[in-house]
Amino acid sequence: MQIPSKLVSGVQSNLEPLAFSGQTSKKTAASDDLSAILAGKIRQPKSLDELAEAYAGAKPFPHVVMEDMFSPRLLDALIAEMNEMTGDKWLTVDQDTRERTLRMRSAAHMGPAGEELLGIVHSAAFLYFLSAISGIPQLLPDPYLKGGGYASMRRGDYFNVHSDRNVAYESGLTRRLAMIIFLNKSWSAEFAGQLELWSPDATRCEASFDPLFNKTVLFEVAYPNYHGVPTPLACPPDRMRRSFITYYHTAATSESTAAKPHTTIFAPRLHGSNRVTLRSIARDVTPPILTRLIRRLTTS
Repeated sequence: MQIPSKLVSGVQSNLEPLAFSGQTSKKTAASDDLSAILAGKIRQPKSLDELAEAYAGAKPFPHVVMEDMFSPRLLDALIAEMNEMTGDKWLTVDQDTRERTLRMRSAAHMGPAGEELLGIVHSAAFLYFLSAISGIPQLLPDPYLKGGGYASMRRGDYFNVHSDRNVAYESGLTRRLAMIIFLNKSWSAEFAGQLELWSPDATRCEASFDPLFNKTVLFEVAYPNYHGVPTPLACPPDRMRRSFITYYHTAATSESTAAKPHTTIFAPRLHGSNRVTLRSIARDVTPPILTRLIRRLTTS
């Protein structure tokens, strides 16, 4: 596995601890060791150079699709865990007709299969892997899985076109990457549920991916980078659209590198079923710190 030369300067300091003494090239040693560490944990679909090139050149914003990267045994176990979760462990998200989904209520409800997967996707080697693809050094995982972990959508559910919030409220870290692992076998395109990536002005879909089993989509979190699942699901009542979501962050090194916080920003109502209300406009323009304060005052 060869680390792309254009990215070495950005991630070399991270990879140096992986290099063994006595080898002629630190870059080669780190690359070989990274391959050895990830072997048996993921199946790398292409070389790092190819993945990095695909990511950087993708439209409408940086992203890459990786097929069959994880063990089917592990993903089958994830599905079994999701099926066994009781209703009190799920949070129903239903806001102003713009989003209706199910999310895991707490990372503490993660089962053994979920913990095994997190052991891979939150590991240092996997973070180096993502840095080499994206060109973003010093990536950090979110062990609390805010907005992530197990995710489900039922018949009629949707998530209208939006730009992700860019800051983890609790830690202040800046969101940089989102990764979605789809868990749906025998999923027909007629069921809808495609992940759609939209143009910067949110007027057209420019990329669409069926949520098929063991398909992983990695994309950049930045504004506008509009995406969503705007078409209500039309799957049979006994089927659900399943996925596992993780976010990756960086820490601001100075005020100049700190991102200006914003909540989830929904695109104008040009598609889907969302309607803009005074409540939704207020939520979009209110700084996250004020949102948290209001929530605490109204629930205390």
